[in-house]
Amino acid sequence: QVQFVESGGGLVQAGGSLRLSCAASGFRISGISMGWYRQAPGKQRELVAQIAPIGITNYLDSVKGRFTISRDNAKNTVYLQMNSLKPEDTAAYYCNRGGVALPSWGQGTQVLVSS
Repeated sequence: QVQFVESGGGLVQAGGSLRLSCAASGFRISGISMGWYRQAPGKQRELVAQIAPIGITNYLDSVKGRFTISRDNAKNTVYLQMNSLKPEDTAAYYCNRGGVALPSWGQGTQVLVSS
């Protein structure tokens, strides 16, 4: 059974940093692209960052230079380092397969950035 457990969110002031973690189970992440998604209230879920099996990364334009996605295949875990956070980054953050998400979604981790 595919599962994702996201953690690391919280309340932070603008300009602050957070590091999100996502532990996947039920499959191995080593051979697939993985991504971090976010969904703000009243908005559609969007792909924020994606990392290919060989480590190539892609980012949403609005987070380029501030967010860094990484992966530890041995731990079956994906990370998102978020720096210089802005109020518009406030959202629930989820991980899943990059690009074409798997049907199962975790509970997400809430990020709230105060101005």
